[in-house]
Amino acid sequence: MELHTIREKKMQDTLTVVLAGGIGSRLSPLTDNRAKPAVPFGGKYRIIDFTLTNCLHSGLRKILVLTQYKSHSLQKHLRDGWSIFNPELGEYITAVPPQMRKGGAWYEGTADAIYHNLWLLSRSDAKYVVVLSGDHIYKMDYAAMLEEHKAQNAVATIACMDVPRNEASSFGIITVDEQYKVTSFIEKPKDPPPMPNNPDRSLVSMGIYIFNMDILQEALINDAKLEDSSHDFGRDILPELIKTNQVLAYNFGGDKGRVAKDSYWRDVGTIDSYYQANMDLLEPMPPMNLYQKDWGIRTYEPQYPPARTVSSATGNEGIFINSIIANGVINSGGSVHHSIISSNVRIHDSATVSDSIIFDDVTIGEGCQLANCIIDKHVTIPPNTEIGIDRKEDAKRFHISEKGIVVIPEGYKFDQ
Repeated sequence: MELHTIREKKMQDTLTVVLAGGIGSRLSPLTDNRAKPAVPFGGKYRIIDFTLTNCLHSGLRKILVLTQYKSHSLQKHLRDGWSIFNPELGEYITAVPPQMRKGGAWYEGTADAIYHNLWLLSRSDAKYVVVLSGDHIYKMDYAAMLEEHKAQNAVATIACMDVPRNEASSFGIITVDEQYKVTSFIEKPKDPPPMPNNPDRSLVSMGIYIFNMDILQEALINDAKLEDSSHDFGRDILPELIKTNQVLAYNFGGDKGRVAKDSYWRDVGTIDSYYQANMDLLEPMPPMNLYQKDWGIRTYEPQYPPARTVSSATGNEGIFINSIIANGVINSGGSVHHSIISSNVRIHDSATVSDSIIFDDVTIGEGCQLANCIIDKHVTIPPNTEIGIDRKEDAKRFHISEKGIVVIPEGYKFDQ
């Protein structure tokens, strides 16, 4: 029996819940018409593809995706790209919008989202629940984490990684003992506690949890009774479970599992962090390897022809330098440097694109100069338009991030 088949059988007692309902307001305007997990990434993917790919390669075959805000684009992507499992074998990826089973309110926290769907957990015969976020960029073998969870007889396991202490205040901070049992969980402290063996680094939660099914159900029911709870895993559920002395920390990026040990994990919650994670893919040796043959990132990709360059009528050659180019792109005499160009983009004569991210179905007119910008889908940029060149002029029309990235929203109409 092949290794991956054995792995899948081991994971049949596990239910996976992917939290994909956050507003993602800090990624506006990219999230004005779509959920954060549905935001395009890397020229051909959606952010949620990385979490679902990890599930696929880890042998997880029972997956609930809890959606909420502006979920149409996300649900369409799940339908088109992830209808790959066989329900007759008990496999599924199911999008679950708010059911209002616990009253009229929408999800009010990460734990509350699952509490509202306890009926789905109760219908499952799973012994373990893997809780994931659908809006992080990383590769991870969840099977190795589950094996350690079982071996250590933990009631809950938290995936963690160490980061510089001066960057840790935006995360949940974990402290552990010598056996890596969690002794405290502090949500986004102003003064993060250091690791015992390294005063310059802190151990942070990645928002990846494994629970015993019965423990999770009990914890969610108890938390729902508390009027002063924020119904959040980091603030409420985990601190209570830690008192049992059976919550384990799992160190991400160790020598376990099949995935390449790149230790890359990014929360792309802001325009600047999203932009930088895309630009990371253009490094000579990218910190995350998209080319690992046995860990390919799955997505839905329209059937466009291959990308090509064309000589323009003026004799200019289409040029791509250190860039990622998706299918269907035609570069007719333009110049593209250090950029990510998504499907079905048209680049016309003498246009220059540098340090930018261009989404699907964008047309860049003759003589345009684009730099340090993100262009969302279905935008036609008139000839000789400059974006990212004059910040003062850009600010009159567009959103500009703290680090100066100009964002043009989906379907934006320029004055002709």
